[in-house]
Amino acid sequence: MSDDDDFHVEGPDLAEDDPMRAFLPTSFGKKSKEADISAQLERSKRPTERSMPEKAKEIQQRSEPGSDGAGGSDGDGDEDPDSDSNSDDSDEDEYPTSHEMVIKTHDRAVTSVSLDPAGGRLVSGSIDCTVKLHDFASMTPTTIRAFRSVDPYQTKASAASEAHPIHHVEFNPLAGSMLLCISAHPQAKILSRDGDVITEFVKGDMYLRDMNNTKGHVSEITTGTWHPTDKNLCVTAGTDSTLRIWDINNKRSQKEVLVFKSKALAQGGSNVLVSAALDGTLVMWSGNGPWSRPAAEIRDAHKANTWTGGIDISSDGRMVVTRGGDNLIKLWDTRKFKEPLVTVDHPSTADHYPMTNIKYGPNSTSIITGSPTGHLHILNPGNLKAEYTTPITPGKPLITVNWQPKINQIITGSANGETHILYNPNMSTRGAKDVMSRAPKKRHVDDNPEFTTDQSLGLSGDAIVTPGALAGARKAGVTASGKSKDPRRPQVQQITPFMRNQPDSKHVSENIPLSKMLYEDPREALLKYADLAKKDPKFTGAYAETQPVTQYADASDNEEEEGPDKKRVKR
Repeated sequence: MSDDDDFHVEGPDLAEDDPMRAFLPTSFGKKSKEADISAQLERSKRPTERSMPEKAKEIQQRSEPGSDGAGGSDGDGDEDPDSDSNSDDSDEDEYPTSHEMVIKTHDRAVTSVSLDPAGGRLVSGSIDCTVKLHDFASMTPTTIRAFRSVDPYQTKASAASEAHPIHHVEFNPLAGSMLLCISAHPQAKILSRDGDVITEFVKGDMYLRDMNNTKGHVSEITTGTWHPTDKNLCVTAGTDSTLRIWDINNKRSQKEVLVFKSKALAQGGSNVLVSAALDGTLVMWSGNGPWSRPAAEIRDAHKANTWTGGIDISSDGRMVVTRGGDNLIKLWDTRKFKEPLVTVDHPSTADHYPMTNIKYGPNSTSIITGSPTGHLHILNPGNLKAEYTTPITPGKPLITVNWQPKINQIITGSANGETHILYNPNMSTRGAKDVMSRAPKKRHVDDNPEFTTDQSLGLSGDAIVTPGALAGARKAGVTASGKSKDPRRPQVQQITPFMRNQPDSKHVSENIPLSKMLYEDPREALLKYADLAKKDPKFTGAYAETQPVTQYADASDNEEEEGPDKKRVKR
């Protein structure tokens, strides 16, 4: 057979409409599959119909200023029945709420969410006492999970230490490499963007009655925030009736103490610092000090013994919005800080979740908050009228909200442990939009470490283990002298509590008074004043004239040669 002969492969003789043709290959070799990005984005699109419960509609209508319970209407009192349906498309174009990405990484209610200034990393805190870190660059539509879970208050030395629910987490707006972490504990912590503890502020002395004399909080901290213009300063508010301004470079004592005789919740602005107390009082201090007394104080701003969980200040520092446990949202003007400008009804979740917040949107053009029915409310910043309401987790309270201006996406945390990221492909950039635009990762058994790792040893099935390297093959324990029983293992130096917290010499010399005396020779220090003591004897001057001259007898040569007399032997 020559090379010029043509080969003809006979195919099956099937009709054009035979269903068997769907199972026959049309080509040979590996076939490449390309992801349908538009289909993925379409699957993440939220329902256009806003199915709000009737109770939530009544509450929204009642909260509108000047309404009589009949809902919104135009100037002549006629209401367009199709106005709500016709405004859905315009609302989706105005706000980034047309699509969503759901993150289910927490086991219990999500209490706080924050994005770094660049919008590339998301941190969330929960009542399950963990902080979850999510990186948008490493997630795909099929691998939406946290790359690290951190319990900031559980140390290696004390693995069985108490767990504390997370109250607040917030990235530094000026330095995305740090985040403030506050839990139900007297000590706040500064974490790195990877979850490592950088600084832990000191705990105060609980036996001191004057809170001005303590160096830190003595009871649970409720919230805190960063300074808007100084990346090294932050403020925390606690149930010990104090607000404390900290310099993150000095963890041993706060920079300033603001004492107010009630439980406080604080929020800082560009030039003001506002706090709410448990007795319903709203207090304002000047952002630049002095902090000896407040610049303004409003008593009964909210109902006493109700938790004012949400406070936020507009970007220009002129307006303050508060959300209290008395089912009211109030708008205040810092220039006339006496009475609220606007007051509307809004159901509160402070009884179960006191950390429920309210936030200004980008450029303070809108205000966002959640509700016990699981709806997101976008309010007008002038009259607090609900401009847009959409369900996020119906039936489950919406606790925390945040609107990141750089990527133009809204992040919410709910009581069912879900974190929702709302976005619009035409308005938003990066973040969840990039995640849903990537090709799904091919499922592999290695994606789940429980299938490929021995959880008792922490080793995968493909790991190479040297003989005797496993913990069970070694002689565990140490001898009485501290030496390991394993002859191949070097002696490990015992870590004492002093060595764990030993500061460097530079820090000691700068922050501890008279610390330089540790390195001085006491004899040399006393001899400095030898000549001065002879010239001007302050303590022995009275005996200068009556003090006898000291005379010593000269030793004889015979005593030096013969030595001391020997005892005579008794006869």
